[in-house]
Amino acid sequence: MYKPRLKTRYNEEIIKNLQAKFAYKSPMQVPKLLKICINQGVNGAVNDKKLVNTAVEEITTISGQKAVATLSKKAISNFKLRENQPIGAKVTLRNDNMYEFLDRFVAVALPRVRDFKGINNKGFDGRGNYTLGIKEQIIFPEMDIDKIPRITGMDITFVTSATTDAEAMELLTELGLPFKK
Repeated sequence: MYKPRLKTRYNEEIIKNLQAKFAYKSPMQVPKLLKICINQGVNGAVNDKKLVNTAVEEITTISGQKAVATLSKKAISNFKLRENQPIGAKVTLRNDNMYEFLDRFVAVALPRVRDFKGINNKGFDGRGNYTLGIKEQIIFPEMDIDKIPRITGMDITFVTSATTDAEAMELLTELGLPFKK
């Protein structure tokens, strides 16, 4: 049966490394990656409904899992926005899909970013979760540049079971995310 190589590496190496570094008594105390959430807000979705469908298709292609449209929670008259109107797309990845996406993201997509010097280490929320923004979806090799109507960005959130930012940063570094020094 197939297992993602990052998941195998986590179980065989990373748990031991983190247990030694933070002096956990049990391997069950070692923080783990719970899920990855990919979210894209669509500018101009109020006027053009096709933009949301395009965003859903793009995130589905990038993540390998069906994305869903996000709906507005409340009406804002200045933006001509009504309640429950589609304004973006999101997908939540868990288990094997999550490790596969993370592996492709670190090994293939991030090196394609222009002038890349590492990802910012200020995206932690204080509870062990990390969010980073991507300016262009064309860094993913799955995207065909000729078929993209316009370049948009997205937010990627890594949700961990770590209790502190230091533990989460060490876990994500071990998993391969290249933080700035």
